[in-house]
Amino acid sequence: MATLILVRHGRTTANATGLLAGRTAGVGLDETGRDQAAATGERLAAVPLVGVVSSPLQRCRETSQFILDRQSAAPVMSTEPDVTECDYGRWQGRLLSELASEPLWQVVQSQPSAVVFPGGESMAGMQARSVAAVRRLDAAFEAEHGPGAVWVAVSHGDIIKSILADALGMHLDLFQRIAVGPASVSIVRYGTARTGVHAMNTEAGDLSWLSSDIPSGDAPVGGGAGQQAPHIR
Repeated sequence: MATLILVRHGRTTANATGLLAGRTAGVGLDETGRDQAAATGERLAAVPLVGVVSSPLQRCRETSQFILDRQSAAPVMSTEPDVTECDYGRWQGRLLSELASEPLWQVVQSQPSAVVFPGGESMAGMQARSVAAVRRLDAAFEAEHGPGAVWVAVSHGDIIKSILADALGMHLDLFQRIAVGPASVSIVRYGTARTGVHAMNTEAGDLSWLSSDIPSGDAPVGGGAGQQAPHIR
């Protein structure tokens, strides 16, 4: 089975100031965000990627470039509208501290499946489009490159949380239990029998095992021996 690496974009000035940027154009990485994206690119340098798929928004494209710059080969780079940020409608561009006083805020926290942002999209719709996109892309990368294919989707916090919730078999109403930090790495494998979540919200650690570890479709009873990094002579 192919391997999907989910990467959230690095920190932006909007993140740092508590602003809900949403789909606002021209929101790029700040200095901290560039450092975070560079570090993630270094982590992924040991993994030969067959593709990098980015949200069309600037902060994700910038993060993607840091990843591409550290690849020895030249993986395919593309953008995918269905992994772009949630359409927060009239919430976009407002401070989170102000939004926290809105009645809808508590629904976002406790029952996101019921949320429709004013003038925007529903959180259920957000999850449906993003999950469908990564599953479609994953199948395409595996069909073209084989079961050892490893690819990256660079997206946004709520998008990645909703994809992980689906992969874990969690109801969307529980997805706020998942944390996804800037430039973090999460790893998902879609199998015929089950989906495996191999990492969530990681900011450090060796990923070279992804270049050689192709698991069977069965879950190891007792937990197994874990991933084995390639032997370095």
